[in-house]
Amino acid sequence: MGDLAPTEWARHWQFEALPGLDLLHARYVRHTFPRHSHEGFTVASVSGGVEDLIMPDGVVPVRPGMVVMINPEVPHAARAGVPEGWTYTTLYPSADLVSGIADEVTSLRGTPAFAESNVEDPQTAELIRRVHLAAEAGNALAADSLLRIVVARLLSRHGSRLPSRTPRSSSGAGARTAARAKALLEEQMIRPPTLDRLAQEVGATPFSLLRAFKSAYGMPPHTWLTDARVRNARRLLEAGTTPAEAAIAVGFTDQPHLNRHFTRIVGVPPGAYRKERWGRTGQPQERTRR
Repeated sequence: MGDLAPTEWARHWQFEALPGLDLLHARYVRHTFPRHSHEGFTVASVSGGVEDLIMPDGVVPVRPGMVVMINPEVPHAARAGVPEGWTYTTLYPSADLVSGIADEVTSLRGTPAFAESNVEDPQTAELIRRVHLAAEAGNALAADSLLRIVVARLLSRHGSRLPSRTPRSSSGAGARTAARAKALLEEQMIRPPTLDRLAQEVGATPFSLLRAFKSAYGMPPHTWLTDARVRNARRLLEAGTTPAEAAIAVGFTDQPHLNRHFTRIVGVPPGAYRKERWGRTGQPQERTRR
């Protein structure tokens, strides 16, 4: 379980000349992304079909010519918007990379962010595709230049300041309860408590904790925990850990359990994710050219 359907394909990789950036080029038909978030930014364009992007404020049909911009830690999900699915190219620049570009070319103060989640911008959508093409060809100068042009253009047109990353609950007590629960889950990721036990430990009832946690982080505790485990698994795979070892280390019962959740959230199986970074030999892999 966890592999893509025969009609689907995906490549999630890094270009060694562009630190702080992940790239995804994929076609999905039946695959759906559950609610999750990223530590860095997401910038994407669809080249075929339609993606239904599920944001906190509703569903956005993303078609060719549109550009998607998602800020760090914003929960979202995605699915095919038409029977034939969707094909897209995605850039995942780190917060540090985006901040550095913002400092150089904008007057934004504080942590930069995007004020919109999607815009009609065929020219920038084409530039995103060209970043991928340059990276795949091993053209570091072109890939780096185009990447910076994309981010600078989007920041200049749609940039804002990222709000404080405090929990979004309107209740101060609820925000503190959610933060304590999140800290406990981080400490007990391998053997997490039940919802009832977690609620007891933070001085709340189970349903009040559910409400506070979802208000703060955009997803219930069990969904957040799965997302956090997958993030940790990514770090381990990037360091060379095998999928089987990573599964146990982050609290999944076995590798198939990791495969299922990792593929749903990241878009590729953990073995393919590790292979793009380490190859079959266990050594850091020089990125393939094509």
